[in-house]
Amino acid sequence: MARTTTKDRPSYRCTECGWTGPKWLGRCNECHAWGTVEEFGAPKARSIVAGPVTTAALPIGRIDVKAAKFRSTGVEELDRVLGGGLVPGAVVLLAGEPGVGKSTLLLDVASKSASPAARTLYITGEESAAQVRLRAGRIGALNEELYLAAETDLAALISHVDAVKPALLVVDSVQTIASPAIDGAPGGVSQIREVTGALIRIAKERNIATVLVGHVTKDGSIAGPRVLEHLVDVVLHFEGDRHARLRLVRAIKNRYGTADEVGCFELHDEGITGLTDPSGLFLTQRQEPVSGTCVTVTLEGKRPLVVEVQALVAPSQIPTPRRATSGLDSARMGMVLAVLERRGGVRLEKTEIYTATVGGVKLTEPAADLAAALALAGAAADHPLPSKLVAVGEVGLAGEIRRATGVQRRLAEAFRLGFTHALVPPDPGKIPKGMKVIEVADIREALRAFNLVSHRERKADRE
Repeated sequence: MARTTTKDRPSYRCTECGWTGPKWLGRCNECHAWGTVEEFGAPKARSIVAGPVTTAALPIGRIDVKAAKFRSTGVEELDRVLGGGLVPGAVVLLAGEPGVGKSTLLLDVASKSASPAARTLYITGEESAAQVRLRAGRIGALNEELYLAAETDLAALISHVDAVKPALLVVDSVQTIASPAIDGAPGGVSQIREVTGALIRIAKERNIATVLVGHVTKDGSIAGPRVLEHLVDVVLHFEGDRHARLRLVRAIKNRYGTADEVGCFELHDEGITGLTDPSGLFLTQRQEPVSGTCVTVTLEGKRPLVVEVQALVAPSQIPTPRRATSGLDSARMGMVLAVLERRGGVRLEKTEIYTATVGGVKLTEPAADLAAALALAGAAADHPLPSKLVAVGEVGLAGEIRRATGVQRRLAEAFRLGFTHALVPPDPGKIPKGMKVIEVADIREALRAFNLVSHRERKADRE
């Protein structure tokens, strides 16, 4: 009876991160994903010999960079996120929730970037060619140099590339394309890995800028194996509430530029347009100040956005009053409420509290804590804040106000939009000429600056 040697034993590999091990596990030891470890056979010892090279190695100073210059997409906001445009041979992965506007944006890009010298090929695997044609007519994305095909087979897709010879290839989406060389349904791990690898090889060999549309999972992460994000050059995430007009394109990975840029778009019936100055979407135009509102300045990448935070405090008759948030982090708001009550003396235990942002923007950075605290305190006291006031600062558990990053840039944007007063932590740095800045060290000092402290706190201060 022949014995099984170590070389003949099967190995197991995680389909998400590529970790390998000698035995099967229900959970990967590397990425901790469940049900992703599969058997792939014993590794075979192979000897590698020298082979022909594609191009000779050259000193780095003699490498021609003309072929790697940015080419504009025709959409200024997308060029900002990409670092200047698309690079020939680059592969971009654009992911987002269904219905957020990915196909609409890419169809607009495909039309605007197409020219007789640089054709565009749009491959749709989720819709028919007639459906895409109808959308293109509605948003004004018709171009004679934009070629459209509905395909789900990788071999047919390559034939279209050979026939059209495009400068830009858009695949919507990579989960719908299947390779005949791999078993399994489209969208599977092995299919996605094979299709993406083939498209990357085509893009690099023929200098074709390629944009792949990807799906997302229930928790908002990009669907498919994690190695997919490592293979491509740029990873973009399309964000936005389908009930709001605002859409954000955020760079998660970018080999050709910074990965902290954000593009702002507005989705409407006629298509999608870039917003070079989107702050007006996040403010409410009113004649008189209203209690429970405060304006802050958030940084999305390098871009400052002026956003209004609203709060409503109402008496409650139930033992456990309701707490609801929209556009704000619920855990962060719970902490701000606790600090307000314990350190600021604002009584909120028997009230229902609702907090929200204007325009559907999501605030996740701690710099919005101070504005949220002032909005809540103003709503509880039914006392409006000055209409030309902005508040920027992080609230700590001890009640201290901590400095946020980029305060000077935030105040400059607020002053440009007509705000004349700012509430900030100590030592804000250079401030715009003509803006009055109030420095506060803790939450009680911030409340006292606008007469938002309770009668009990005023009495304690006098004593």
